[in-house]
Amino acid sequence: MPVLTCDEAQTRARLLDVHRYEIDLDLTRGDEHFRSTTVIHFTARNSGDTFVELKPVTLHTVRLDGTPLDPATLDDNRLPLTLTAGPHELHVEADMRYSRTGEGMHRFTDPADGETYLYTQTFIDDAQRVFAAFDQPDLKAVYDATVTAPPHWTVLGNARATRVGPPAQGRWHLATTKPLSTYFVAFAAGPWHSVHTEHAGLPFALHCRRSLAPHLDADAGELLDITRRCFDRYHEIFDEPYPFDSYDQAFVPEFNAGAMENPGLVTFRDEFVYRSAVTDTERQTRGMVIAHEMAHMWFGDLVTLRWWDDIWLNESFAEYMGYQVLADATRFTGTWTDFAIARKSWGYDADQRPSTHPVAPAPGAVTDTASALLNFDGISYAKGASALRQLVTWLGEKDFLAGINDHFSRHRFGNATLADFIDSLDRHSSRDVPTWAAHWLRTSGVDTLTPHTPAPTTPGTWRLELHHDGTRPHHLTVGLYDHTPDDPHALTPRTPLTLDLPADGHTPVLDLPGPRPALVLLNDGDLTYAKVRLDPDSWTTALTSLSSLPGPLTRAVLWNAARDMVRDAELAPAAYLDAARAHLPHENDIAITQGVLAFARTAIADHYTTAKDRPAALATLTDLCHDLLTRTEGTDAHGLRLTAVRTLISSATTPTTLQDWLAAGTVPAGPALDPELRWGILARLAVLGATTTADIDAELTRDPSATGQEGAARCRAALPDPVTKEAAWHAMYGGDDLSNYLFTATAQGFWQPEQTDLLRPYLDRYYPDAVAVAARRGPALAVAAGRDGFPRTLIDEENLRRGEQCLRDADPTPALRRRLTDQLDDLRRALAIHAAQG
Repeated sequence: MPVLTCDEAQTRARLLDVHRYEIDLDLTRGDEHFRSTTVIHFTARNSGDTFVELKPVTLHTVRLDGTPLDPATLDDNRLPLTLTAGPHELHVEADMRYSRTGEGMHRFTDPADGETYLYTQTFIDDAQRVFAAFDQPDLKAVYDATVTAPPHWTVLGNARATRVGPPAQGRWHLATTKPLSTYFVAFAAGPWHSVHTEHAGLPFALHCRRSLAPHLDADAGELLDITRRCFDRYHEIFDEPYPFDSYDQAFVPEFNAGAMENPGLVTFRDEFVYRSAVTDTERQTRGMVIAHEMAHMWFGDLVTLRWWDDIWLNESFAEYMGYQVLADATRFTGTWTDFAIARKSWGYDADQRPSTHPVAPAPGAVTDTASALLNFDGISYAKGASALRQLVTWLGEKDFLAGINDHFSRHRFGNATLADFIDSLDRHSSRDVPTWAAHWLRTSGVDTLTPHTPAPTTPGTWRLELHHDGTRPHHLTVGLYDHTPDDPHALTPRTPLTLDLPADGHTPVLDLPGPRPALVLLNDGDLTYAKVRLDPDSWTTALTSLSSLPGPLTRAVLWNAARDMVRDAELAPAAYLDAARAHLPHENDIAITQGVLAFARTAIADHYTTAKDRPAALATLTDLCHDLLTRTEGTDAHGLRLTAVRTLISSATTPTTLQDWLAAGTVPAGPALDPELRWGILARLAVLGATTTADIDAELTRDPSATGQEGAARCRAALPDPVTKEAAWHAMYGGDDLSNYLFTATAQGFWQPEQTDLLRPYLDRYYPDAVAVAARRGPALAVAAGRDGFPRTLIDEENLRRGEQCLRDADPTPALRRRLTDQLDDLRRALAIHAAQG
């Protein structure tokens, strides 16, 4: 399928002014297809040739200004149009295919009750899977829509939906929207369970599948409270009022992203409707996503990028605002600790791979929509949000918000670029914003900051030298900590230093009064984006006193420094585990506990630790988690206990304890086993060869939900049996029946470090089969095949050689190529860490 290039989009934007779409969808035509009728009202500024996009099963009729056009002229997804100057009306009627991959119009039948649900994801260039469109972000138009659905269904869209005509007809009309880009047009239809309310004179609602109704109802108060508080906070800091006529939040099945900012109808993955126990940090993450998507109503929806090289204008801003506004407006005040320990590493890792790119790529660097899709990554989200946090710190919040509000006012319901954004900020600040942007947004890579404390030249002082390997200016805090006199393991903070490091890499030298602190911590408070190192004395102090530092964000910065040192082969994986073993049992912050354990269990135990040392690594993790459970027994630290239990389950090397828990239905002293924990135990037992397909089928009978189906697929694929492995492989690569979620679950179960000998023959098959499925099934499955399907447990030169050969000779799709490039870089890193261990 041809992808839209930047040059083609610019040419079409110069030719066309698109005014209005009339869309009529008939969702009652069976399980495979739906009818889509579209009328587009537009003006050609002069005569010329162009095209409209659509991806139909059957194109029935096309009329331009009442004159029929030949449907056979459709070339793949492009219907050519020859236009005279002036107004035009294009009428297109087609049958479109339902999706099982979360792209276009996704169709899902709930195994719990047999009910069917539909929703759209029209992101980047998938509007054309739903309706005929001039499918690019800078051809905004208003939309009128009507939908025919089964009579017992509810239809949702970007504007208020009203049932029209006799109920048996199932007809719905959606109010006229504000001007929208094609990739924001959204529909959701099904027998939704809904919770309605009103706030600030607008209708608000939550929606989910009926089988999830009790779980949504249990959390509706929290969800709506967060929504209202964030809505009010945005109205405190933004001059522009909320620009749409309603605010629906729909939790939909098999959603590829975390959420999508469709104006007036935000769609979320319905894992955010919790069926099982979660930690407070996970609730905070859900709240952040709510705040993130609401920020998009202004930055992204009201003012939209002109082309996909400015995706950071959407995502970095919403990411920053999501964390900041949630902390400002709700009980979740620890958002930046969670960002530091769990989210920022996504940006650091992406920024050190060959596929790295600037936060804001240079004009022309994002050549087409396929390459645009690749940049929705840790750089556009986590690094971009970090850059904005640094900008706010350097610029001041007052000037930052003044610039943002100016930007909204100047470009409301239109499109804007990085240059427009920087100009808006520059108009409200005495700082040199364009130069800052050139250093921070137009460059790639991570700066590294290293302290040195040589002997002072003046008695009664100490000397600090800051070595800056990089090209960005940094406004940062240097934390200074002394040993507490009556407790050698505790630390007391001194007054911190606030420094501005220039972009030229100059090494500041500071002579400071008093004795040298026991711990010198660069970027204390995590206000900039850089890897930090510790001088030897500070690292020694950290190893003995990390858990006693008073601020969780300070502890997160230290844990990140240790993580970076492991990844750069400067700290042995076992040393990281020893630090975790010493300090996590005393940690009270759930985000830190979750983040450190996640890195220790996955990256360290499964990738950075050699095969001979892996049993010791798992034993250390097991002992650590038992210590956490012992400390929290009989307390209200339910999140810490749940985090420890999850890691204990995934780290088990023998089945007895897990089997006892499963039989008892609880962990001693809690928690009780809910569906998530039961499936987690069964998956680990499957890896260990301590369960059977009959046991998996029995658990699926107990939990026949969609999540249960995914758990069963994961467990079957994890069994160390040649027959079940082959069946799992065939399901993933031999046919197209698996949905995006079932493919992912199967892939997650398949590759296990305990089963290397059984799995090694599949290396020969992986690369050609992944290339084929990516070409056949599209970007969403390409991502799943390259992410979860990658043979991550085969950490050897042969896997690297075959992967490099695939990139060189097999012509993988852009989405798969990007995933393989990143996976192979991670593999090289793991091999380097193994080599450093001797």
